[in-house]
Amino acid sequence: MSSVIPRVSQISPAIIRILGCNPGPMTLQGTNTYLIGTGKRRMLLDVGEQGNSEYISSLVSVLKDYNTTIDKIVISHWHPDHIGGLQDVLNCLKDKTTVYKFPRVNPVDEPLPDSVNLLPLTHKQDVNVEGATVRVHHTPGHTTDHVVLELLEANAVFSGDCILGEGTAVFEDLYTYMGSLKAILDIEPKVIYPGHGPVIEDPMERIKHYISHRNQREEQIVKALTESSDKYQTAMELVKIIYKISLAA
Repeated sequence: MSSVIPRVSQISPAIIRILGCNPGPMTLQGTNTYLIGTGKRRMLLDVGEQGNSEYISSLVSVLKDYNTTIDKIVISHWHPDHIGGLQDVLNCLKDKTTVYKFPRVNPVDEPLPDSVNLLPLTHKQDVNVEGATVRVHHTPGHTTDHVVLELLEANAVFSGDCILGEGTAVFEDLYTYMGSLKAILDIEPKVIYPGHGPVIEDPMERIKHYISHRNQREEQIVKALTESSDKYQTAMELVKIIYKISLAA
């Protein structure tokens, strides 16, 4: 069992993790959001879900305690537990804030209010605040718009939902997801700060495990299809074969 993640943790000199206070089967202990930088105007990665007063209270307290504000918000991907709280966060800020997100296509992103200063992210773009420079890596698979951020000063990666602190991640497209895992492996991070779960201190081993696990699942699917007496198998039938679930269950 993993250790309890505090609502607020300073996990490095330039990173404060603020828990989204939205625990659940898919979010684990909650969505991890990260305040990045060391100066008076910092960067926030992800904003939690909509209408979560506990999260907003934690965020406001951190900004007050560290005498700082948010200059830039970066969204890792479109899922509601990562972008849903955007307007709530903006409402608690006095100064104008720029929001960055990789564009989503087919379907396109839902439009944000005109008052939101939204700029599109691009692959390998650098985003800077005092004390931190992050490099954007487009890592589709979990979603088409997913990005991870490489913290250049620390050789660290904010992995969003591509790699979790515990368990394995879900994905929309296995082929692109595997490519994204290999791209993160090529970065050779020393530490990974995931979108859910605890900090990953053995990132290379974890990424290799993810790749191996997915390759194993793919082999199991091919084996199940090859050995089946039926010409066709539904997705649920394959799940039951691979995970050895009784069809009578």
